[in-house]
Amino acid sequence: MLDTILATMRFGGGMWFPLIPFLFFLFWVGVVVFFGRRWRREPRRSGEEILAERYARGEITEEEYRERREVLRRR
Repeated sequence: MLDTILATMRFGGGMWFPLIPFLFFLFWVGVVVFFGRRWRREPRRSGEEILAERYARGEITEEEYRERREVLRRR
């Protein structure tokens, strides 16, 4: 058994060598997950943009649009 330990130490790998490919794999999985989540997110829209879309679709009247826009601008 000591022969095996000394033999592996001579070549530099030792007991840690099998972990290197596994850690490399985990690193790339992490990179893919990180960027996948960032690219999948939709950009955030402001309240005024959403309000303008609702007005354009006819969901709210012009009066409601102006009142709500003023409330948003006061914040």
